[in-house]
Amino acid sequence: MSDSLASTKSNFGTLPVFLTAISTILGAVMFLRFGFAVGSVGFTGTVLIILIGHMVTFSTAMALAEIATNQKVEGGGEYFIISRSFGVNIGAAIGITLYFSQAISVAFYVIAFAEAFEAIKPWVSSEFGYEIYDNRLFSIPALLVLIWLMVSKGANLGMKALYVVVTILAISLVFFFMGDTSYSQAFDNTQLFKNLSPDKGFFYVFAIIFPAFTGMTAGVGLSGDLRDPKKSIPIGTLSATIVGMII
Repeated sequence: MSDSLASTKSNFGTLPVFLTAISTILGAVMFLRFGFAVGSVGFTGTVLIILIGHMVTFSTAMALAEIATNQKVEGGGEYFIISRSFGVNIGAAIGITLYFSQAISVAFYVIAFAEAFEAIKPWVSSEFGYEIYDNRLFSIPALLVLIWLMVSKGANLGMKALYVVVTILAISLVFFFMGDTSYSQAFDNTQLFKNLSPDKGFFYVFAIIFPAFTGMTAGVGLSGDLRDPKKSIPIGTLSATIVGMII
């Protein structure tokens, strides 16, 4: 028999785990909804949301690190860890929920991707005379291209693209912190610790912002492609959680 199966070697280190997690933490919610949070519950309210959110996610990251260093972690990411820690019954129940949560999160990210094009709609209308009414004009082609790349090229291309995404993310953060607005010219420090009167309650805003913190588990999904999961998962996940909280 001339043909033989080629064995794939797990060769990812700690950096891909960190980059995957940090790019998910500093994602669409941070860029599109943190302004809404500050406008709704004030600066201190938003800081409180960040602290409460990371009280949940940091303890989760610590639990992931503890489990990853005490047992062999294979392909399957979060599901593998849960099912091997709690047994088949609980693992299956949580695994089904995890599957739906991942599917819904993909839909949310695609919607957020399309929403980012709102800024260019007036330009397209003025320059080309074409009104864009449906954001699916952006989201559906992008989703189809990503599915094709994932199926045909695999995780290696995803890792290469991740470096580009994180570079763009870093540049955007640098520009953000270097930026200036007319509001900062007349800064009133008496407003710093004053909560606004929100139309929605604190926990309503918290529910919208909280998905930004849960991205710290994204890097665990690479467990089957890691050279040393016992090292890469704890270091990559914890460092991404801490760096995301600081940013």
